[in-house]
Order: sequence, then structure tokens, then C-alpha cells
Amino acid sequence: MTGRSRRPETCAAPHRGAHGGDRTTTLDTYETRCEQLFLAGGNAAVRRAAQEGLDALGPQPDLYCWLALGHAAEDEDDHDDLAEEAFRAGLALDRDHLGLLAGYAELCLRADAFDHPGRADRAVALSRRLKELAPESAEADRLAAAERWARRGHWEDLRMAAVQGTIASGHTQEHARTLDADLAAGGDAVRAADPTDRAAAVRAATVEALAGPRNAPVRFLGRHRTVVWALSCCLALVTNQLLRQTGTVESLSLWGYLWLLPVLLVDRRFAAVRKEAEARYVTRLETELAAGHDRETPVRS
Repeated sequence: MTGRSRRPETCAAPHRGAHGGDRTTTLDTYETRCEQLFLAGGNAAVRRAAQEGLDALGPQPDLYCWLALGHAAEDEDDHDDLAEEAFRAGLALDRDHLGLLAGYAELCLRADAFDHPGRADRAVALSRRLKELAPESAEADRLAAAERWARRGHWEDLRMAAVQGTIASGHTQEHARTLDADLAAGGDAVRAADPTDRAAAVRAATVEALAGPRNAPVRFLGRHRTVVWALSCCLALVTNQLLRQTGTVESLSLWGYLWLLPVLLVDRRFAAVRKEAEARYVTRLETELAAGHDRETPVRS
């Protein structure tokens, strides 16, 4: 979700003792699946696990919380509607559930007051209820951070966009340099790495997708992205100036900005490889958790 950290503890049950023996164990199993999938970024997988638990156990506030977070994390209107349904269903079972209150309040805080006035207005009551119940809780702290984010101004949005762009640039360069190191070592060790290790899975997929001579330009541009980006901007400005001076164009020209296209394509290529690798990792993790494998050794994220 925009501006939010992924904190699975918001769905922790406040009254675990209310469930009986085997039922508690079963509920904990579904919650563990949801938590690990949420940490891995598998929003759809979280929803599937939570819904499977609800189908097996019946209505459970904790599972409604996970189902809601799995929808809300998509940050899309249709998913926000489904998230609200899940939050309301959970609160109908336990009106004092801290995770449901915090998650629902955050959803309402980021709602557009013009398109969803009722949802936006509910943030105040939800926030007040949470702070009355547990003013010193992790959920209250998280909600306070969300409230500060909701009060941000236009300049804060611009700064956030600039920071996100810088981070994305750093990721491209970091992945390109790691790829070069892996290829220099032969790449076999990375391909044979533990598939349950998320970082190793991403590295292996990157080696598989971007190895070979035809991807050498992609690796070069990624490794030297900052320098190439600066050079492309200079070439774009010079090209546009020359086009105006020679009379090819009369005013503002966008032709020079074609120099930026290779850098943007390289960014998209590395991002697509990482996204595909993470999707594979989530699929593998979901399958293993559903099958009950590796219960003794937690899967690394």
C-alpha cells in the first residue's frame, strides 16, 4: 500500500486463548502461511491462504484481517472495496481487534474523500477507537505514522517521488554489478543456490535472463546507469538545441529525449526480471507451505 510498511503483526490475535486445542493449531498454521507469504510480497497468495482458512475454519477475525491486507496491499479501487468488506466482516466478529482497526483506519486514511467520502470519514472513529483501546501499542504507532503520511503536502509527494527514483536507480546498478560478479564466477553456483532463499532465487533468475553476449549492452548500461543517465540528459539537451538552431523545429522539441530511452528500457528490463523472480519464489513458497513442507526450518526471506 502506498506509503505503508508491511507489518504482519497487525493481524496478531489479541485473544488467542479463545480458540480451543487443535483449532488453535490449525488457525496458527493458516496465519503462519499468510505471514510468510505477506513478507514475500505475495498479495494474491495471502488472499488465497486466508480464504482457504476461512473456508476450513469458518469466520475468524485474524483471517479476515489477512484477507483484507492482501487486498489493500494492491492499492487499487476494486481491491480497496474488497478489503473494506473483509475489515468490516472481521470487526463484526471482534470489534476490538487491534489489527483490523489499524488496517481499516489506514485504508480509510488513504481513501479519496471525493470518490469515497464515507470511507474517508470513518478513519476518525476507527483511529479514536484504537487509541482508546491500546494507545501504546505497535498498531497505534503504525496508525500515527499513517496519519502523518495522510497529512503530507505536495512538496512531500515530490520528495518521495525523487527518493523512489533514486532508490530504483540504485537497485538497477546493484543488480547489474551483482550479475557481473555472478557471471565472472561462472554462474553455476548461483543457479544451484537454495531456491527457498529469496535473494538467491532473484540472483539465479537474473543470471538466467540476462546472461549471454546479446545482453551485454543491458548489463553495461545497468552497471554504469548514473553516468549513462547523465550523459543521456546532456545529449538530449544538445540535440534539442541543435534542432532549434538549424530550424528543424521551431520551438520545443522532444526528439532529443530519445537518448533517454535506452536507460529507461534497461531499468524496465531489470525490474521485470526481478518481478518475475519474486513471483516464482512466492509460487514455490505457497506450494511448500500448503503442502506442510519445511515446518521445522523457516523459509528465509
